[in-house]
Amino acid sequence: MSGEHTGTADRGAAGAPGDRVPAGTTSARPAASATAEAAAAGTALRPAPPPGGRAHPDAELLDGVVGGALRWLGSVRQAFRLPADVATDADPNTTLKPLGELAELMQVIQALHPLAPVREAAAELFGLAWKETRGGELFVELVRGEPVATYPVELYGVFARAGLRHPGAEELIGATTSLRRWRVPREDPTRTLNVLNAERRIGLPPHTDFDAVLASTGLGQRPEPWALDRKAAYGITHDVFHTTDWGRTPGRLPGPQAEYLRLWLPAWTETWSEERLWDLVGEFLALSACLPGAPYDPAAWRRFAANRTADGAVPEAGGPPPPGATPGEVFTACYHSTLVAAFAATLARAAPPAPGARAGRPPGAALPEGAAPTDHPLPESEATP
Repeated sequence: MSGEHTGTADRGAAGAPGDRVPAGTTSARPAASATAEAAAAGTALRPAPPPGGRAHPDAELLDGVVGGALRWLGSVRQAFRLPADVATDADPNTTLKPLGELAELMQVIQALHPLAPVREAAAELFGLAWKETRGGELFVELVRGEPVATYPVELYGVFARAGLRHPGAEELIGATTSLRRWRVPREDPTRTLNVLNAERRIGLPPHTDFDAVLASTGLGQRPEPWALDRKAAYGITHDVFHTTDWGRTPGRLPGPQAEYLRLWLPAWTETWSEERLWDLVGEFLALSACLPGAPYDPAAWRRFAANRTADGAVPEAGGPPPPGATPGEVFTACYHSTLVAAFAATLARAAPPAPGARAGRPPGAALPEGAAPTDHPLPESEATP
């Protein structure tokens, strides 16, 4: 999700935004319900939380993480606002990307967290993100300026999933995604998974087969766990998020990949906790909640939560921003990892671990391909990338 991890922007030389069209919030095509989408994919949707919350052994800790994160995000909401030149000269990695991440993860929290005040705070921030697109009119300008760029379609898909539509944007996106150029394979299969998710959310035909693309990703290949570097680790977390629709449909994760992750996640989480890369650790904690049984590591969560600042933010790496850091520097150092913290805590809170669920290989389970015959996580010396 963060800039070096996913490469949100594929903008070349941006063209003129073109003439404006009247903004709208809905299109003639109704938004497909999440339940219908899951049924079409043959997978179960994560059940909606009942009133009053669900029992979780660490509910107080998790609620403290998400609550503090949302308060901090609310206090820096101005930093998510888009500049006037967003459709022409502004860098989308520092403008559209943070806004899209805010929208994506707030929508998950709004849908899945069991506590009403948390859902309401997330809904308010999601509403801010939609408002910044001027009711979707921004996407008309983005697509006209860059007809074959994927990021406007990916971002529009976040709002389309929530039923927020713009007729002019839909017409343009329908035209550009029908081009032969759109079907040319992209270099990054993980990014292609996100494009396919956007197509599904908008109601467009997929330009290629999702399962075939997943098989070519880092997660699909299940690389040697000791060979996982930072870039590859972020690739695997996003393979999971795109496959499970950001944790909403955990049943879509193929069995061999789920077992591979169950076995090696404890070692990876420990390794990058020691490196104090809290953004990546937060993504690993979110990933764990997407696995069957939602294995939960209390010690890893306490170590992660201990690195929050007094106002609820989580630094991306190391300690908090130094005294004297500008508001912009603080935002850059903390916004993404704080979003991830709220997201991960929500997924964990919404899916209490099944009795006996734990990380590592369940007794009697078959080993993932290439794994050593041991019930213990990979030793630290071997897990370090």
